[in-house]
Amino acid sequence: MNRENVEIVRARIEAACKRAGRDVNSVRLIAVSKKVPAETIREAMALGIKDFGENQVQEARAKIASGAFAGARVILVGHLQTNKASLAARLFDEVQSVDSLRVAAALSKFSVLYRNGKPLPVMIEVNIGKDPAKFGCPPEEALSLARAILELPGLFLSGLMTVAPGQGDPAVSRKAFRDLRLLRDEMISRGIPRENLQELSMGMSSDFEVAIEEGATVVRIGTALFGPRPK
Repeated sequence: MNRENVEIVRARIEAACKRAGRDVNSVRLIAVSKKVPAETIREAMALGIKDFGENQVQEARAKIASGAFAGARVILVGHLQTNKASLAARLFDEVQSVDSLRVAAALSKFSVLYRNGKPLPVMIEVNIGKDPAKFGCPPEEALSLARAILELPGLFLSGLMTVAPGQGDPAVSRKAFRDLRLLRDEMISRGIPRENLQELSMGMSSDFEVAIEEGATVVRIGTALFGPRPK
């Protein structure tokens, strides 16, 4: 793990917060550890990183079983299939990729079964740019999905997540991130409690600074921390 990468990312987060007039502590860094070996994860933890994002349930399961994440929070940021909901409810501290009522209902069922009364924090993944290559619920369905999740036991809705359309062009991303923030504000105005939409998870290695400027409370960074991973 390159200490300099961590320092550079933290400095960029701080600078973006300063430009936006925000407290640096208002932004949570998730280190996306897809295809990152356990040894590197432990090195990242030694450098103060405590939140890790995983894209695939099976890969995360193996790493968790190895003890790689001992003392850390593990968050699912990749697409979740309904048939993996049982594992997800047991493995993860948070699931940011709920994109349908079917997935939410499955997580609810298994959270009630396995989490001993501790609600599973979830976010709604919104395909804010309606990009056919991206997962996420359509923006116009986010309000009804949020209302449904609020009725499900075993889950705590904490906010919205998105992946910007395109190839990380900051100008394209900025519009998407602004649109997600405006969608959040509209959902609050239409009756979703503010406490259930506190979080905006948006921004990755190529565009996290504009995400922060547009209101991100969570950024999900992989390559800028760990370097390129194998395909």
